[in-house]
Amino acid sequence: MLSGEDNEVLTRTGPGTPMGELFRRFWIPALLAEELPGPDCPPVRVTLLNEKLVAFRDTQGRIGLIERYCKHRGADLFFGRNEEEGLRCVYHGWKFDVEGRCVDIPNAKVPQAFKDKCASRSYSTLERGGMIWAYMGPRELMPELPAYEFLQVPESHYYVSKFQVGGNYFQSLEGEADSGHVTFLHRYLGADTVAAGSTGGAPHVGRVGVVHWEVEETEYGLMMAAQRDLGDGRAQWRANLLLMPHTVPIATPRGVTMTCHIRVPIDDESSWLYRPRWHPARPLSERELSEFRHGGEDYPELIPGTYIPKENRSNDYLINRAAQRRFSFTGIRSLPAQDMAVQTDQNGIIADRSGENLVSADKAIVLMRHKLLKAARDLQKGIEPPETRRPQSYNVRAMDIVVPIEADWKGEMLSAMDPEKPWVSPAS
Repeated sequence: MLSGEDNEVLTRTGPGTPMGELFRRFWIPALLAEELPGPDCPPVRVTLLNEKLVAFRDTQGRIGLIERYCKHRGADLFFGRNEEEGLRCVYHGWKFDVEGRCVDIPNAKVPQAFKDKCASRSYSTLERGGMIWAYMGPRELMPELPAYEFLQVPESHYYVSKFQVGGNYFQSLEGEADSGHVTFLHRYLGADTVAAGSTGGAPHVGRVGVVHWEVEETEYGLMMAAQRDLGDGRAQWRANLLLMPHTVPIATPRGVTMTCHIRVPIDDESSWLYRPRWHPARPLSERELSEFRHGGEDYPELIPGTYIPKENRSNDYLINRAAQRRFSFTGIRSLPAQDMAVQTDQNGIIADRSGENLVSADKAIVLMRHKLLKAARDLQKGIEPPETRRPQSYNVRAMDIVVPIEADWKGEMLSAMDPEKPWVSPAS
């Protein structure tokens, strides 16, 4: 269990909060590149870490991410005209460029110093891997963008999507450190299998619910390795990774298209889940792309024109009680909706963790909490997160392997995680 004070630290991400300041030391996805498809396209409302912003692509294709409200009288710049190298407020015509500078005040004659005083808060952006990334911390401390593997492959080899998740971001992030839930939440009835998207197709997760954990600190954050004794002299090891502070590559068997989850707080009661999918050795197939775009068991169907799942809290995630009795453990169609159903409201939209009763299966969750709490409190003491200075350490794979029970699991795992090794199945 967590004290109320520690819970506040972990769950609040607004300006000036310990966790909010930690997030602001790292690059985070702000929106998909497809949301700003070309120069002078319509602006987009963006809320990140409890800050209301607006994003736009100017006439030269440069991306601006500035505070949403005009510095004149607070009108919403989402309604602004994106034209001639800037975003112009439709209320009185004030104009701001991608750096947030006020470049025109057409309704009054003012000196340049007054325009300078009216500059809007703005944040640095980078466009990579189908996403527009934002850095919201001190400019003088801005790190390099982490060398995620999906940023190292050709455009044909990756696809990225996003959807909105209800509840505090940390409830979803904790789910990434909970390998044991997959056996139950994502299970098909009458079979020792779970939905393939949750495991990369590994068959053992569906029949072995007891997990032994080995969790280690690394240069990028945490390696969270879950062992399942298969009862035949072998063990399955699934190692999800915490790439500080918000990214979790999902354990994947060799040769399978890989998945990564990036959790980005919108505010304290909702978040985005960005999901890069990639294969380092080949372009993604048309079949894969169709599934990623149009929804399968691993992708919730979205409300048209939005990034909001049709399965959501307002309709109880479209739970089908007949399917729950006969087919699936939950009766909820997509894997993400199954997760959301149990994570969005855990005794509160911001979970009250003071009444928990934790067991050995929760070890990785406990250590993830400790890791993030320490990083946030160190930053309060002036100790910057060391991971920001190690961008190359983020180029690492999350692995699912089966080895003899007495084998050197760590050696086998570290060897398999090497991004320089060919990404083929063991039988290839």
